[in-house]
Amino acid sequence: MTHTIAEIATIVGGKITGNPSTIITGVSSISDSKEGDITFVANQRYEKFITTTKASCVIVPSNFDKETIQNLILVDNPYNAIVLYIEYLLSLQSKKPATIHPSAVIGNNTSLAENVSIGPNVVIGDNCRIDENVSIFANCVIESNCSIGKNSIIRANVTCYERTSIGEHTIINSGAVIGSDGFGFIENTDGSFRRIPHIGNVVIGNYCDIGSNTTIDRGTIGSTVIEDGVKIDNLVQIAHNVRICENTAIASQAGIAGSTTIGKGNRIGGQVGVIGHLTLAENVIIHPQTGVSKNITKPGHYFGSPAKEHLTTLKQEAALNQLPQLLKEFRELKNKFDKVQQIDE
Repeated sequence: MTHTIAEIATIVGGKITGNPSTIITGVSSISDSKEGDITFVANQRYEKFITTTKASCVIVPSNFDKETIQNLILVDNPYNAIVLYIEYLLSLQSKKPATIHPSAVIGNNTSLAENVSIGPNVVIGDNCRIDENVSIFANCVIESNCSIGKNSIIRANVTCYERTSIGEHTIINSGAVIGSDGFGFIENTDGSFRRIPHIGNVVIGNYCDIGSNTTIDRGTIGSTVIEDGVKIDNLVQIAHNVRICENTAIASQAGIAGSTTIGKGNRIGGQVGVIGHLTLAENVIIHPQTGVSKNITKPGHYFGSPAKEHLTTLKQEAALNQLPQLLKEFRELKNKFDKVQQIDE
């Protein structure tokens, strides 16, 4: 699909500097572009590439004032603009007709709404409900009594255990496991373990994104809940009976232990660990590799293990960095004091 710079400027709401009739045939990064591409600069660190990029047009901030021979589109937010254009391109792609592959297995009393696409080797159990425009890719397993809301996408090799509920416009990426048993065991007097049955389920809201190879365990009793708008990266572990409140984002390799509630609008960095039975307030930002072992009761930035307010942790780190020099100075002062004391004696 091709567009002129003038057409793209209309789509993204920008102002043109250069030739509006230039044809654009692709989208690229500014350092890896070719003639006919459109690219963008959202960070000043990348402005140096504008004079060397081969792209035919660069989307730049509206306050950009450097001289260049490149065609430019000036906008308030270049990153948002390029995303808007990519979304527009994707909207123009013709969708595959809804099909059910002959190898798919559909259980009894399972309802499939209009325009549902089901790929090869998909297994859907009994008493499921698959709403309009849902796409389920190859090798997925949707066990009995599950529901998937309209316009949701289940990528290849996803497993949803029984009674999983998935909302509308939600994407679950390949390899995710939704509704597996939690890590629940009773230790016997002889040191062996007895498995605790998990009879709950997982409820995922609307407009959620679940990353590849992420696992969300079912509730022991009751539900593990992922509310509307939650974004979860790849390789994240969500334990039984956790509640992730709306519009929270969790980065890769984080782990949330059982029965913890994560407040609205939280931002949880990579490799964060949160122990069980905690409550985190709304609008909490937890920096990467932080260990959360106590409730967080007010919004703010937190870092360290155990987690503390970010500024407090930075001050402690700075003090620790000075400790070797302080010890050296202390020993020198002690040696001087000992010598003075010996002379007095």
